[in-house]
Amino acid sequence: MIITLAEPHDVAKLLAFREEAAAWLRGLGSDQWSRPYPADKLLATIKAGTVFMLRDGHTTAGTITLTPDAEDGLWTDDELTEPSMFINKLTVAREYAGQNLGSRLLDWAGDRAKRAGAQWIRLDAWTTNDALQRYYVEQGFTHIRTVREGAAVNGGPRVSGWLAQRPARQTDHGFTDRTPPPSRLPMAA
Repeated sequence: MIITLAEPHDVAKLLAFREEAAAWLRGLGSDQWSRPYPADKLLATIKAGTVFMLRDGHTTAGTITLTPDAEDGLWTDDELTEPSMFINKLTVAREYAGQNLGSRLLDWAGDRAKRAGAQWIRLDAWTTNDALQRYYVEQGFTHIRTVREGAAVNGGPRVSGWLAQRPARQTDHGFTDRTPPPSRLPMAA
């Protein structure tokens, strides 16, 4: 499988991924991703070069957003002085579930972050999705705290404030990486 940068024409696929994931989560009793995500915000992250697609031939198997920009109101000023990259919107197509692709995408993100000079990869997860939180802990993330104050990027109250991190590190994720080398973080040593 190959990792590439997302392109503007991928917006529809990414929104469909989110809808598919939201329907699956609803079936599990979770309200995660029940609010639509604004296509213009998604397009802006694609244009910023922070959205990545996992491709299996002509099929998109998954996606992950990896950015040096933290969402406002989640991380402390001291934490923001530590070179970090932030994971968002990790999604694996349901037809690829059970193949360890989420774990490998997290490893890829940690590897890319390390090459950018990051000390940490960090994420915020849905505050009421205990299974997702357990998954991230099983993937080596340490829960830092849960933030409930503030607003969500797509409107309404904050719903994704379970904060966790793990060290950025080189890994053999097994994907063919066809993305440009990451830019060095400004605070990287």
